[in-house]
Amino acid sequence: QVQLVESGGGLVQPGGSLRLSCAASGFTLDDHTIFWFRQAPGKEREGVSCISRSGTNPYYANSVKGRFTISRDNAKNTVYLQINSLKPEDTAVYYCAARGGYGCIITETAYNYWGQGTQVTVSS
Repeated sequence: QVQLVESGGGLVQPGGSLRLSCAASGFTLDDHTIFWFRQAPGKEREGVSCISRSGTNPYYANSVKGRFTISRDNAKNTVYLQINSLKPEDTAVYYCAARGGYGCIITETAYNYWGQGTQVTVSS
């Protein structure tokens, strides 16, 4: 069964850190481009970060640059999103999505596989 499973979300205080995981089963992530999206309550889903098949030149939205780091562990078939210096505005459900093509296309319809999401809540 082909699926993506996110984990690592939770409740954290402002300034804290989390590491989100996106684990794949039924296919290999190292030949896919992975995009992390997030959706806050009452807002549209937005693209946050992406790592291409080559792993070079990762993409970060301006709102997260310098705070988020995307990486992949091909041996574990997992992509990670390290989130530091969390802000209340980072509160959202975070989704990972995969596509077989090269390049970090931000269009959601380009992604074939989606996880169920993991909740990140930043609050004191």
